[in-house]
Amino acid sequence: MILISACLLGYNCKYNGGNNFNPDLLKLLKNESFIPICPEQLGGLPTPRIACEIQNATGDDVLLGKGKIYNKNGYDLTSLFVQGAKRTLIEAKKAGVNKAILKSKSPSCGVNQIYDGSFTSKLKNGDGVTTALLKQSGIEVISAEDYIKGEKSNESN
Repeated sequence: MILISACLLGYNCKYNGGNNFNPDLLKLLKNESFIPICPEQLGGLPTPRIACEIQNATGDDVLLGKGKIYNKNGYDLTSLFVQGAKRTLIEAKKAGVNKAILKSKSPSCGVNQIYDGSFTSKLKNGDGVTTALLKQSGIEVISAEDYIKGEKSNESN
């Protein structure tokens, strides 16, 4: 069972009310069992919502209480992001998830790179808070882009 960022499947749960639908990903998943999930909605954040970024930290830091997530207007929404990550992990465990394909760059789902907290589209190394929690719990997490590259590479072999 695979956990997938709902926005990648066309659910309008992205911060701006839209989605990140990825038809290539959906084609590759046609024979897989998967669960769509939006950690930010599970944490109680509305859609649409003001853009949020992890400030001077990573998802791992946030989980340790050493980092915060603020929206563009300066409001601390850390507790909602952590709550969403924890609820995502509960759902993943219930479903027997062993892999997650998540949306890169996000403060929740970012894999290996997230926005740097300046709201200028600059990236830094690190994971979002949900990705960090899933990895800590032994679930393999991969970005949609890396999953597609890997599957297409496998098809050509």
